[in-house]
Amino acid sequence: MNNIFSVVVHKEKKYYVAECPEVGTVSQGKTIEEAIENLKEATELYLEEFPLKKTSKPFVSFFEVTSHGKASKAIRA
Repeated sequence: MNNIFSVVVHKEKKYYVAECPEVGTVSQGKTIEEAIENLKEATELYLEEFPLKKTSKPFVSFFEVTSHGKASKAIRA
């Protein structure tokens, strides 16, 4: 049975990092295509060992943050 999963890709220095939010698998590659192909392989291997019973599609949205050059105060927890 084939499943369709989401992928989120971002660049870190020399490599693209691909993540599957539904499963939690992560991989990387020199190109976006390579990162996604490596993620597909990692996810297939993961699911062989840990099959999913049920998945739901993640909700994707965006938000905006105003960035400032320098923080005025340190935040302590």
